[in-house]
Amino acid sequence: VQLQASGGGLVQAGGSLRLSCAASGSISTINGMGWYRQGPGKQRELVATIARDGSTNYADSVKGRFTISRDNAKSMAYLYLKMNSLKPEDTAVYYCNADTIDFVIPEVANHWGQGTQVTVSS
Repeated sequence: VQLQASGGGLVQAGGSLRLSCAASGSISTINGMGWYRQGPGKQRELVATIARDGSTNYADSVKGRFTISRDNAKSMAYLYLKMNSLKPEDTAVYYCNADTIDFVIPEVANHWGQGTQVTVSS
């Protein structure tokens, strides 16, 4: 599975952005998906995850402001992160992530996208 993130940019505090992640390859093996971020001088942290059944989980710092969603279309799968009421502390590189389970091989794997920069100015 290959992941391609996009949608980052520079936004003022209080503004909104929508991140997208396009997944290609063996998308039928995708189980859970999620967004993670790594701020300057910080460790990578979980932002939000969404399971195959649509159940979601959010970091406390983004609850009520961010919304994760996913969608499938033909040979592609898509992951989104709608970010509202952005704060300077949301500044980070955002990475999409996917867990895959291949029952044929069998194999469990974890995949990362290349990251997209989000900068929130005060």
